[in-house]
Amino acid sequence: MVKNIEIEFKSAITREKYLELLKKFDLENNIFTQTNYYFDTDDYKFNQQKIVLRIRQKGESRFKVTLKSQSEEGAFENHVFLQKEQALEMIEKGFNTKDFFEDVDAFVTYKVNLNNHRVSTPYEGGVIFLDKCDYCNVTDYEVEYEASSYNEGKIIFENFLKSHNIEIKPTKRKSERAFTCKR
Repeated sequence: MVKNIEIEFKSAITREKYLELLKKFDLENNIFTQTNYYFDTDDYKFNQQKIVLRIRQKGESRFKVTLKSQSEEGAFENHVFLQKEQALEMIEKGFNTKDFFEDVDAFVTYKVNLNNHRVSTPYEGGVIFLDKCDYCNVTDYEVEYEASSYNEGKIIFENFLKSHNIEIKPTKRKSERAFTCKR
């Protein structure tokens, strides 16, 4: 299992700003798609506790299950890489979280997915991500900055937004947005 703390800052952006930034950073030909399959208990206990449980698919054969919980320092993430057949069976039949994450014991099933068309580029000691997200017949866009330090990252991200004439628009987590079509 891989564990890490993710420190990220994000803002919703318009389609026009997304296309402008793709062009400015010469990233139009580097977009890849990853699909997030979100899981929860029948009573949506994880979503209510702001815990994200997903299987992410990149390409045809790269899968990993991630348990993500929030803290003041960032998001704690635990990842386990999966074989394709294993991941597809989990999506189809559900699974017990205890099989992958010893601190969490619940049976979960697949609820909803989100396709994220993503591109990234190094930027001032961190990484800028531009995301186009498709879910529930909705398409939205966001810019995200991942940093190793909260204080420095916040300043860099705010300066990035200011220098590109982007007004900060808080956005919900991708999982929260995807779950809107399940309610």
